Amino acid sequence: MSEIRRGDLHYKPKKKRKRIVRWIMLPLLLILVSGVAYGAHLYSKAETVMKDSYQPVERDSKRAYVNPFEENISVLFIGVDDSEKRQFDSNSRTDALMLATFNKDEKSVKLLSIPRDSYVYIPDKGFSDKINHAHAYGGVEYTLETVENLLDIPVDYYVKMNFNAFIDVIDALNGIEVEVPYTFTEQDSKDKAGAITLQEGLQTLNGEEALALARTRKLDSDIERGKRQQEIIKAVIKKAASVKSLKNHTDVIEAIGDNMKTDLRFEEMTSFINYAVAGTSLNAETLNLAGSDSRINGIYYYQLDELALAETITTLQRHLDLIPETDLVNETDSSTDTTNEVTAPSY
Repeated sequence: MSEIRRGDLHYKPKKKRKRIVRWIMLPLLLILVSGVAYGAHLYSKAETVMKDSYQPVERDSKRAYVNPFEENISVLFIGVDDSEKRQFDSNSRTDALMLATFNKDEKSVKLLSIPRDSYVYIPDKGFSDKINHAHAYGGVEYTLETVENLLDIPVDYYVKMNFNAFIDVIDALNGIEVEVPYTFTEQDSKDKAGAITLQEGLQTLNGEEALALARTRKLDSDIERGKRQQEIIKAVIKKAASVKSLKNHTDVIEAIGDNMKTDLRFEEMTSFINYAVAGTSLNAETLNLAGSDSRINGIYYYQLDELALAETITTLQRHLDLIPETDLVNETDSSTDTTNEVTAPSY
């Protein structure tokens, strides 16, 4: 693998169940940088946390450098349960993957949940497998390249976090308000069966309760679970935007601690301030990958719908402004074509 030089000012072409993760990374990212509004104390604390969390990855990518202050970017949030209790190593399988694309002019975010059992091609292995196996094969590097290959867009940055911060962050915000779709009972973070029972309806959840809602899938599916995770993310962003206490923000930053790794430098993260201060006005759209259950050689996989995938790819490319205007014109002109074939555009 050739080294990616983050300082380059040009793009390079691409050369090439355990349990639900506590994928709280996006709101943490926004909360972290929004803390600078409170002055030098939180700025210094956030800078220290990010310095300890910074872990660049040498990899081939669709583009070697992007300026987050001037360009639209994408961030892959990787969730793994590598807690001390479970004793997972750095190459454990991912419990959840969520891609976020950021459009600087619209101040909008698109959140795409990628089902962990999705049957995809893993470039560095040369065969198809569940997407959550990419991390087991080659850590963050393999995961990033697999997602780039699947979605045909550059994945500019990653944020990887384990479950430890999830409960602490929500508790630091004094809970979040979420709609519970049905009454259920779930284990807690220490795997104690039946420890959490939630009733159907809108309510304020603490960290353990939010975790139970995020991880359960007894009464629905991985797809519905992904949608619940997205709703919890939006609830955390909303609550964080309304919290004005210095102590709350300090507690959130401290909760991140050693539970996060990223190749975003602190100065790059400050580019997210405009998204963070948008608060409840932030335009955040959630996306999901359509598909169906399948079995290959007796093993369960989630088979992605190719037509829906192509449409999702186009949506993401548009949001990142990767589709040339001429392609958009051609696409409009061909919209009257009676054929049903859809091809994801290249850039």
